[in-house]
Amino acid sequence: MEDTPNPHAGTSKRSLTRRLAPVAALALIVAAFFALGLDQWVSFEALRDNHAELRAFVDGNMALAALAFVAFYAMLVAISVPGAAIMTVTGGFLFGIILGGALTVIGATIGATVIFLVAKTALGDALRKRASGMIARMAEGFQENAFNYLLVLRLVPLFPFFVVNVAPAFLGVRLPTFVAATLIGITPATFVFASVGAGLGSVLERGEEISLAGVMTPEIITALVGLALLALIPVGLRYFGIGKKKKAAS
Repeated sequence: MEDTPNPHAGTSKRSLTRRLAPVAALALIVAAFFALGLDQWVSFEALRDNHAELRAFVDGNMALAALAFVAFYAMLVAISVPGAAIMTVTGGFLFGIILGGALTVIGATIGATVIFLVAKTALGDALRKRASGMIARMAEGFQENAFNYLLVLRLVPLFPFFVVNVAPAFLGVRLPTFVAATLIGITPATFVFASVGAGLGSVLERGEEISLAGVMTPEIITALVGLALLALIPVGLRYFGIGKKKKAAS
């Protein structure tokens, strides 16, 4: 008796391939990132030692430099390597506040979207385990209003950026909602840090040491606190609105 071919075998294999392909691609990117020593460029020391050459390259190849910066920033976020704040400051130094901030927002949004989509693939189970406790604490907020809650999480870093990238994927947030809230939410703080970078020219020319703690001046801290308070306004309005509704119902 001949075996009956399984009509679903080919479909299952193709489905598994589609789920594993993004994982394999991400693994190759991570391997290439460290094999090429790109992680060494994500530091203020690298900016201090190479600022003149980097600025000259940007001045002579603006379009190429902008594309390279966006691609590098997106890769950094997608593989969840620490250093986003350093790269944002670098972007402000190389491209100025407006263009540097805009390129950073684009790169960060692309990178966040990549890891959001990867979280829906075969790698999702591993990512879910890595952030399971925090995801459980976010569930109620996303169920109530996914866009507003994600917007607040982007404006106020209550959870690690990596967790905020993958949690929405596990909690049923739609891709357009994720992209829009991410794009809008990261913009204010991005331009604050880009403004720091735009003012680093004289410091770098003198060859002085730079650190993230050093660039966090009282003015920058005040601006970030102001953004955090601004982000919490919708939360307060929703809280008091709910309170009023409960009183009216009783």
